[in-house]
Amino acid sequence: MAIDPAIIGSRTPEFSTRAERGRLRFFAQATGQTEAVHTDLAAAEAAGHRDLPVPPTFLFCLEMDNPDRGKFLTDLGIDVRTVLHGGQQFTYHAQAYAGDTLTFSTEVKDVYAKKGGALEFIVRDTHVTRDGEPIATLTGTIVVRDPKAAK
Repeated sequence: MAIDPAIIGSRTPEFSTRAERGRLRFFAQATGQTEAVHTDLAAAEAAGHRDLPVPPTFLFCLEMDNPDRGKFLTDLGIDVRTVLHGGQQFTYHAQAYAGDTLTFSTEVKDVYAKKGGALEFIVRDTHVTRDGEPIATLTGTIVVRDPKAAK
């Protein structure tokens, strides 16, 4: 299946989600972030933060809150069993905090193939904002394996 490069520039509907303290604490502990600023509100405030700071890669977890996250691939006719997460980059513009409502808006930036079309790649930028102000840009690469290609 060839992914039509005409999808470059297309956008998925934006959605918003709230960064909750409990999830931030759990993520910090699960990822080995031992500094109290990530789990203790008093320590965060003493360090100059207005609440618990959102750990850098947690924005990817919040992106998964999208209620239509699988719709993009389904609309392209892609079988999710052929999909791999090919990479993730983060560009930060401002600090997000517990209690913030963050809005995620995703745009297709590139589509290309390798190995004679056996592997196709979709590169998407997700812009994260708080009250219209940029927080971060998440660049994710989706790899789609052609199930008919030789293994």
